[in-house]
Amino acid sequence: MNIDMIRAAATRIKGHARRTPILTSPFLDDIAGRRVFVKAECLQHTGSFKFRGGWASVSALSDNALKTGVIAFSSGNHAQGVAFAAREHGAPAVIIMPADAPVVKIENTRALGAEVILYDRETEDRDEIGERLSAERNLTLIKPFDAEMTIAGQGTVGLEIAEDMTALGVTQADVMVCCGGGGLTSGIALALAADAPGLRARPAEPEGFDDVTRSLQSGKIERNARQSGSLCDAIITPQPGNLTFPIMQRLCGPGVVVTEHECLRAMALAFERLRIVVEPGGAAALAAALFHPDEFTGDAVIAVATGGNVDAAVFAKALETLA
Repeated sequence: MNIDMIRAAATRIKGHARRTPILTSPFLDDIAGRRVFVKAECLQHTGSFKFRGGWASVSALSDNALKTGVIAFSSGNHAQGVAFAAREHGAPAVIIMPADAPVVKIENTRALGAEVILYDRETEDRDEIGERLSAERNLTLIKPFDAEMTIAGQGTVGLEIAEDMTALGVTQADVMVCCGGGGLTSGIALALAADAPGLRARPAEPEGFDDVTRSLQSGKIERNARQSGSLCDAIITPQPGNLTFPIMQRLCGPGVVVTEHECLRAMALAFERLRIVVEPGGAAALAAALFHPDEFTGDAVIAVATGGNVDAAVFAKALETLA
């Protein structure tokens, strides 16, 4: 896995993925005690950065592979990214999703033309289901984070951050990334190391599901005790990936663990001050930047708002924190 693969993915997704903006607010700066720059990937196609990895992966397939179709497992954002990319390439898509995924994500994935298969993430193994169906139906498995093409696609976020922050004159800062298995975090880390070495990627994770933070501390892959039970469903994975962890171990700073309430509060502030909709898992990086000021040095921090696919009831709960 290297920067050349990320640059190749950027070429393939050019004209298909949106170049998402860097947003700022003096009100957020005041809360954080430093300048806060928000990379709004919640404005990406399908409402999350996952579109990039989905398109990068599907667009690299052979005509025969496209004809037989693809399969992916996801709590919703990778599902939609792969389903959209598959539809645009004329490829059938099967998506394995946890039964407790937000309804909006399940419905959106079906609306994009994918066959959705639900599973119980407490009692069933999505990897086993994916590999079995892939073999039975001759489908190409597109993993949500631990695959080179997926990492390469997500890494294009880092290329854009490097270019935009250089233009803004910010050459030294931490880049907080909402982190599940580490596909986006490792991809961004690789891109920053090549194009903006003064910017350092760091994972943000929800309390109780901080496997990457603990893994970086211990130097070996740590596993979460639970597989569900957090509003931050988008970034709940069993453990870091075998491909992603060594990259994060080499290039990333320490993780920051945030609470659900902090994520809900960050969602509300993102709406109030930036006018963007962010889901709980997609707000973890901003929560870290706003509410954990002692974790940072310097006068700037960058937070990637990774997704905006949130149910209305959860968003209303977030807005209540403004009262």
